[in-house]
Amino acid sequence: MTPIRHNHEDSDPVLDAVRDCVLAVGVRRTTLTDVARRAGVSRMTLYRRWPDVRTLVGDLMTREWVGVALRAMPEAGPDRSARDTIVEGLVAGVEAFRAHPLFGKIVDVDPELLLPYVLDRRGASQDALLDLLTSGLRDGHADGSVRAGHPHLQARSLLLIVQSFTLSLRTMTDEDDPDLTTAAFLAELRTILERTLTP
Repeated sequence: MTPIRHNHEDSDPVLDAVRDCVLAVGVRRTTLTDVARRAGVSRMTLYRRWPDVRTLVGDLMTREWVGVALRAMPEAGPDRSARDTIVEGLVAGVEAFRAHPLFGKIVDVDPELLLPYVLDRRGASQDALLDLLTSGLRDGHADGSVRAGHPHLQARSLLLIVQSFTLSLRTMTDEDDPDLTTAAFLAELRTILERTLTP
């Protein structure tokens, strides 16, 4: 899979500061003044790049979510097909997203922030994930491990599947029932992805 580099992989003291603020008090109670103080910059410095907290949080989410996805994707190797890389990366990514403290805080305290990206439009992080998936699918077409198909259609369909597992899994699990645990659903996700992609 072709590696994709993004500037938000680098540490940014302002994004680090807003992350700390959101983890402490949530998005609605975070102010640009709080972020500026924590980052050691002036409010005017922030206003030049971000007109409000939501824009700043949007950039933070892009950095964090794409970072999670890139770290979850296993290294390609001679003994691993492109399909294996995609499937393992997506399942690991769902696990990593659900365990990510910022994701958990937003889901618990400010879930309305995620609704536009579920119902109305794609965000920058979704577009970056689609680029990563499309690259992997093309590799899979080339090595014969992924069924032939339009790579953008396949990538978007895969993202729809894993988004639903990431956002809604806790509404379906029953950790007291060994057949309905989180681990059981992740195994089912792996099966769904394998069957979707296998030629």
